[in-house]
Order: sequence, then C-alpha cells, then structure tokens
Amino acid sequence: MPPTEDHVRETLKQVIDPELFVNIVDLGLVYGVEIEQLDSKSHIKIDMTMTSPACPAGPQLIQQSKTVLGALPDVANVEVKVVMTPPWTPDLMTEDARDQLGIF
Repeated sequence: MPPTEDHVRETLKQVIDPELFVNIVDLGLVYGVEIEQLDSKSHIKIDMTMTSPACPAGPQLIQQSKTVLGALPDVANVEVKVVMTPPWTPDLMTEDARDQLGIF
C-alpha cells in the first residue's frame, strides 16, 4: 500500500531540528508533500523551508528527511526541494511546537 500524505508527515516527525529540538513538521518547515506511484513503488517529493536562508542545519535536515522517508516500504525515491517562498515565520508552528519552545 503506498504511503499517504499523513503517513509521510508523521514519518517526518522523526526529523528533529538540532538547534531547536522540535520536529520539522511541528516547526512548520514542511510546505508540501506529493506522492507519485511509479509501478509498484512510490516517489515522494517534499517542499520544505528553513527557519532562515543560512540555516546551518539545512543539509542535515534534508538528508535526515530523505533517510526516514526512503526507509518506508515500497518507496523508490525521495526528492526534497528547499523553498524560501513564503518565508518561514513562527506563525507556521503548531501549538505543540510553541509549547515546547515556550512561545505563547
């Protein structure tokens, strides 16, 4: 059974920002998820952003995203595209992330 967008987002919660110690989904860094079926395998495309254009954790977050999604059954390829539009703001965080970071 191919992964759903919800399953992909839940899996991406394993990727933790090493500076903020919050997962990239709750931080609001994942802007889009697209899943294409290629024969019996899935190709997952992720649009994500960083908290800043010069985010030093960017390469690590991209690689970890590819690793956790690539480990899902029947996933052939994972593509992560970094976008900066719209720019990330704390308003994109979930309530859980705000609680973790003490932002009220």
